[in-house]
Amino acid sequence: MSETATLAGGCFWCLEAVYQSVRGVEKSVSGYMGGDVDNPTYEQVCSGRTGHAEVVQLTFDPAVISYEQLLEIFFEIHDPTTLNRQGNDVGTQYRSAIFYHTEEQRGIALRAMASLQLSDPVVTEVSPASAFWPAEAYHQDYFRNHQDQPYCAYVIAPKLAKYRKLKHET
Repeated sequence: MSETATLAGGCFWCLEAVYQSVRGVEKSVSGYMGGDVDNPTYEQVCSGRTGHAEVVQLTFDPAVISYEQLLEIFFEIHDPTTLNRQGNDVGTQYRSAIFYHTEEQRGIALRAMASLQLSDPVVTEVSPASAFWPAEAYHQDYFRNHQDQPYCAYVIAPKLAKYRKLKHET
């Protein structure tokens, strides 16, 4: 039976591109979570006034990949020590966050964060999942559809290469 994970680690295009290549991830949808506006638009979220984070919502098969393994990948492909920022993407919508769907996921997230061996404090937010709003259609499968776009070539492709080097790819 499938489970759901929702993660925020900067631009959702980056997370989506990596998780789409993970064996056991059945579906990866870019969207918004953690804010107080119903059905927000990309422009509203980018304004920083809705409280939403750019997230990727994953449907995964826990018999193939565990929630713990999804979080290992999460912490490998973004910097959980920078507040409201990943690279040149700055704002609360780019914060590092784990939106848990069960108390078990919450516990796993807290243990994963406690076990990180980083020189700077981890600022990843751990919050209960709230309403998930899928991003507009043009944000879905963004890397697959725009690999030659500069952001994809200079930001997403290196994250995907790092992931592949760590041998998590199918």
